[in-house]
Amino acid sequence: MALRLLCSIFCRMLGWLALLGRSSAVKNVEILALRHEVAVLRRQVGRPRMSWVDRAVLSTLARQLPSMLRRHRLVTPGTLLAWHRRLVRWKWRQPPAELGRPPLPEEIVALIRRLARENPTWGYVRIQGELRRLGHRVAAATIRRVLRRLGLPPAPQRVGQQSWRTFLQTHAHTLLACDFMHVDTVFLRRLYVFFVMEIKTRRVHVLGVTAHPTGEWVAQLARNLLMDLGDRAGDFRFLIRDRDAKFTTVFDAVLAGNGTRVIPTPPQSPRSNAFAERWIRTVRAECTDRLLIAGERHLSAVLDEYAKHYNAGRAHRSLDLRAPDDALNVIPMTVAAVGRRRVLGGLLNEYHAIPTRPPVDPTERPSSAA
Repeated sequence: MALRLLCSIFCRMLGWLALLGRSSAVKNVEILALRHEVAVLRRQVGRPRMSWVDRAVLSTLARQLPSMLRRHRLVTPGTLLAWHRRLVRWKWRQPPAELGRPPLPEEIVALIRRLARENPTWGYVRIQGELRRLGHRVAAATIRRVLRRLGLPPAPQRVGQQSWRTFLQTHAHTLLACDFMHVDTVFLRRLYVFFVMEIKTRRVHVLGVTAHPTGEWVAQLARNLLMDLGDRAGDFRFLIRDRDAKFTTVFDAVLAGNGTRVIPTPPQSPRSNAFAERWIRTVRAECTDRLLIAGERHLSAVLDEYAKHYNAGRAHRSLDLRAPDDALNVIPMTVAAVGRRRVLGGLLNEYHAIPTRPPVDPTERPSSAA
């Protein structure tokens, strides 16, 4: 700003030096012309806007004019006093004080949102208590205000807004899904495979392979499934199946004796049994579409080997890239040596860590036997 003011003063000085060579008559005529131009501009412009440099120059020049001529200038004494008051206010102004309590940190807001979404039955006071146990002291009214801003209703309404995804995740440990898949052999013979999947762990049980599936055969496979599950059979309360005619009343009765309710899917709606349908696509893309199947025994052996790989050696997106048989509380450590196990003759590969032996000290002598 100071540089701009100095440039303006220098230009004005040059203009004044140029006026020294003019006569008084020329100056008077120029003053009359300028006064007329100012009068014309005043009729057109209501209130001109001036910068602080214009105000400084006009204020300095106005002090050199007689008192009678000052009344007809743009800069009047009242304007000068107003400018001075504005400068005083600008000098002594203070930043506005922040009223009220400081805002909540973003991590606390994110934690409140997480607690409210993961626990639909928790009210404001319940969330407040959980935050206090985690070391955060937040008022219940603040929690209510945060949830309102996020568009989350109170606890009773959040329970009513439960989605199908949340409902299925809540009951996944009690759900089973079963279905048939077909495989065409190298001799153009169609074989049928019956399997059951545990929805929570994604563990697959390949129960049987045949070319002529019947209702009695499927019912016997249901009995075999309950025997394989053992003590865990009572944990499953529902089984999802389609409306295939091979699922007879005997099949439903076998599972009902275990306390498992059979839920048929709506007609022509494979998405209702999406977990089983997705496994069929996976096993075809990774196994059966890449092999030539000779017969029932060949297909049974291939699927048994693939089921072991699927349950113990394959990462799943829905399980945080773990296998169904992996322990959830075990964190694998970084290893230097990695081994490979071929599955189905090298069609698939499994990798595992090889424990490294401690280095042997060459100076240490082996102990002699007694």
